[in-house]
Amino acid sequence: AVVSTQSTGNFKPHDTTQFHPTIMSLDIKLKRADRVYRAGELVSGCVVVSTKGALSHTGITLVMDGSVQLQLSAKSVGLFEAFYNSIKPIQLLSYTIEIAKPGKFPDGTTELPFEFALEPLQGQQLYDTYHGVFVNIQYNLRADMKRGMLAKDLQKSLEFIVEAVPPKQQTPTKKSTQVAAEAPSKVNFTITPESLENVKKNSRKHVPNFKLSGVLDCANCNIDDPFTGGVNLETTEATIKSIELQLVRVETCGCADGYAKEATEIQNIQIAEGDVARGIEIPIYMVFPRLFTCATVAAKTFKIEFEI
Repeated sequence: AVVSTQSTGNFKPHDTTQFHPTIMSLDIKLKRADRVYRAGELVSGCVVVSTKGALSHTGITLVMDGSVQLQLSAKSVGLFEAFYNSIKPIQLLSYTIEIAKPGKFPDGTTELPFEFALEPLQGQQLYDTYHGVFVNIQYNLRADMKRGMLAKDLQKSLEFIVEAVPPKQQTPTKKSTQVAAEAPSKVNFTITPESLENVKKNSRKHVPNFKLSGVLDCANCNIDDPFTGGVNLETTEATIKSIELQLVRVETCGCADGYAKEATEIQNIQIAEGDVARGIEIPIYMVFPRLFTCATVAAKTFKIEFEI
């Protein structure tokens, strides 16, 4: 049997124009461009659904979540059994709202407004947003769109920044006004081979003799203000290559039964290069990196401190 075929020119083997897959996206937009909020304020914005073609769904929920995540360093794991209970995540806030009931979105862009009051859970308090090594404090918004069994669900997350506000001060008295006027107090310091803490005593004799003095404008710093002061190289037996200022985070995790304390570098800036002149003050000016620093915190199971 012979089958004869004839091309008519109308057949397109890769023609997919008869299929119209739905192109869709889910996004979260906040009214504040910097995404910075304080306790008691309203976190408001909208969930944006963009679709090319009609989009069916079974509802959209929005979750506002804030928590403290603790982690032990490798050398601390297994030391204390009590650690494993004290390093559990601490839930600071968790709220869920339904912003769209099951239905269908039309072709185009749909904005769904929302609003949350930034309030902690009962018995908790809000801390500054902080991205550390062993302690992380984060606040997030998460939108979830359910689409049934045969369709893929959509999810979008967005982190926002929280700045904790200190308790409101009482009406200032004469005494409190006087104390406020005297603060902040400057801190004088002197560094010599004998004052070094990270050098063993039997190794100090190998350190060339030197004397570095200076002053810090304030030891209790506002995180939004620069860290300032000055250093003065008085004497040295060796040639100076550079002078650097290191900002260190000191994170403590644990409880009364035991704790792990770790110090890690945040940033290192050079304030002098080369063999600087003796007896001349070298200014110190450092800006605190916002997400990697926060207000000093001392909670039940963790502590965050900073050193230079």
